Amino acid sequence: MASVSILHTLFGIFGNAAGLFLFLAPTITFQRIINNSSTEQFSGVPYPMTLLNCLLSGWYGLPFVSENNALVTVINGVGALIEGLYVMVFVMYAPKKEKRFVGWLVVFVLVTFATVALVSVLVLAGDMRRCFCGFAAAVFSVIMYASPLSIVMTVIRTKSVEFMPFFLSLMVFLCGTSWFIFGLLGNDPFLYVCNGFGSLLGALQLILYAIYKDNAGNKDEKQVAEEGGSAKGTGVVDENKQAEEGNLTAAENDKV
Repeated sequence: MASVSILHTLFGIFGNAAGLFLFLAPTITFQRIINNSSTEQFSGVPYPMTLLNCLLSGWYGLPFVSENNALVTVINGVGALIEGLYVMVFVMYAPKKEKRFVGWLVVFVLVTFATVALVSVLVLAGDMRRCFCGFAAAVFSVIMYASPLSIVMTVIRTKSVEFMPFFLSLMVFLCGTSWFIFGLLGNDPFLYVCNGFGSLLGALQLILYAIYKDNAGNKDEKQVAEEGGSAKGTGVVDENKQAEEGNLTAAENDKV
């Protein structure tokens, strides 16, 4: 029992470290967004969904909701602050349509969290409170992990990983795996089910990255070659045209 408790704590600490890196991984993306003053093809869905997951998971980890999950609250409290900053920056640089969509997602996030928190405090107690909060946290954890699926589909369609950063995919895998084991050791299905899903999705992203990581560069080179070839061909035509016009002008001058 003592060894299980130690492992439980160790995987919780490792999960906190992996979770922090996961929350910080998009800083590379946001540096690009700020530098280009555009969100390009990056999706705004993951950040509000991750914010909601952090709020609900952090709430679930509080001592009056569930026991021995203080580490869950610590990392998700930090994550909520970081994700809130990401949402603000994304909305700042997003097109009007995307800005409006993300804004409505934020409203949904705040209303959902407030509803879960108030119901759990005012209506429920004991195991009912734990189950209600745990189920809500698990559902939105799955949604958070599933939110990059649109990018996964983009990778498959374009055969390019340009908009699926490797570091983010790696952290999804490590974070999901860490909390999956933490949940197993603590016999907490509200943690190990959703994070097991996250681990599998992270593994899928890493597999896609390994398959398509070299395709973008090759595709760009091919396009450049084709465009270069077309430009060169056009140049030859223009030169011939200019030569013909010159000959025609010379012939007209001879006639004069």
